[in-house]
Amino acid sequence: MRGPKEKGTAIMKLTATIQVSVDGVMQANGGPSVLDVGFERGGWARPLFDSEAMTFVDQVYQRADAFLFGRRTYELFAGYWGAREDLDNPIVGALNTKPKYVASNTLAEPRWANTTVLSGDLAAAIGKLTAQPGGELQVHGSGALTRWLLENDLVDEINLLVCPVVVGQGTRLFPENGPDMALDLVESRAFPQGIMLQVYRPAGRPQYATD
Repeated sequence: MRGPKEKGTAIMKLTATIQVSVDGVMQANGGPSVLDVGFERGGWARPLFDSEAMTFVDQVYQRADAFLFGRRTYELFAGYWGAREDLDNPIVGALNTKPKYVASNTLAEPRWANTTVLSGDLAAAIGKLTAQPGGELQVHGSGALTRWLLENDLVDEINLLVCPVVVGQGTRLFPENGPDMALDLVESRAFPQGIMLQVYRPAGRPQYATD
């Protein structure tokens, strides 16, 4: 959990927006890709996104000042969203016109315009970004990066979109063994086809019963 912002300041906050199944799977929510060889249950989230849920997602992208990706998600987004030219689409327009940052020590020449590679001391680089005036530095998907950001107290807010489906296999948002954390619920709503939005703010370590 990052320290509280000083009154009157408008520095950027880091938000993570993630789609998960009821059993916590986040892999291939929109559909399988060349990186999901052998995974036959991709695309489990897309049929559940009604117009209200999509409007929410569109609004999230529209309020971004910049985007932060892990290497794998960056490649997926660059190959799909980066190839589209319909900039009137809220997601396409945001992703193709706003700054993008990718956390990678191996990516040398990003092919998506307006991309900056963050390597080396990632926490320091992100700290510099979020110290700037602005609204949101957004992370979408990027499970490994999101877990690392949470472990290093760099996330201000999580938009968790829980889809009413049990996938039964696939990469989950949180590992079987990992750090514990408390979350404050700041918003909750249900969309017509059953997707639940839960907006959380990290709140330190949980309290455990002792008797």
